[in-house]
Amino acid sequence: MGVLKLGDEIEVRPGIVTKDNEGKLHCRPIYSRIVSLNTEQNSLRFAVPGGLIGVGTLIDPTLCRADRLVGQVLGSVGRLPDIYTDLEINYFLLRRLLGVKTEDKKQAKVAKLTKNEVLMINIGSTSVGGRVMSVKHDMAKVLLTSPACTEINEKIALSRRIDKHWRLIGWARIVRGSTIAPDS
Repeated sequence: MGVLKLGDEIEVRPGIVTKDNEGKLHCRPIYSRIVSLNTEQNSLRFAVPGGLIGVGTLIDPTLCRADRLVGQVLGSVGRLPDIYTDLEINYFLLRRLLGVKTEDKKQAKVAKLTKNEVLMINIGSTSVGGRVMSVKHDMAKVLLTSPACTEINEKIALSRRIDKHWRLIGWARIVRGSTIAPDS
C-alpha cells in the first residue's frame, strides 16, 4: 500500500497486451505522471488507499476509452505485482447455486470443476476468462484468456455459465502461477 502524490511517475499494468507472430503474449505497461488528484469536489496533493480517487494523468485518451483500462493496476514504477498468464488456485465451491431454482423448488447443487471447463475469474476489478487445465482435490490450474496483474494469496471469485448467465460458484486463493515479464 502506497501513497500517490502530485507529480509522481506511475505505471499501469499489464498495460497494452499484444501477441506476436508465434502467439507469444507481450505486455507493455503504460507509464505516465500524476497531474491531478480529486475526490468529489476536493482537489488533493496526495492520496492514500481507501476511497474513490480520481487520478489525472497524461495517458492518451484513446487508451482509456470504452473502459479499456478497467481491471488494470496503477502504482509507482517498478513496485506493482507480477503479470500472470496462468494460475494454480486452492478453490472452495459453494454447496448450492445462489438465485437458481430447480423444478422441485430447491436450489441447484454446484458441480465440481472439470477439465477444459471455461470459468469467469474476478481478480479485484478484473474479469478474465479461464480454462481449467487440471483439477486435483481442492487445487486447480487455470489458463487465463488474458494476462492479469495480481499477487500470490489474493482471493478471487469463480463463476460458471449457467442458463446464459454467469453464476457465482465459489472462491479461491492464488497459490502460484506463470508470470511474464513486462516489455520495457
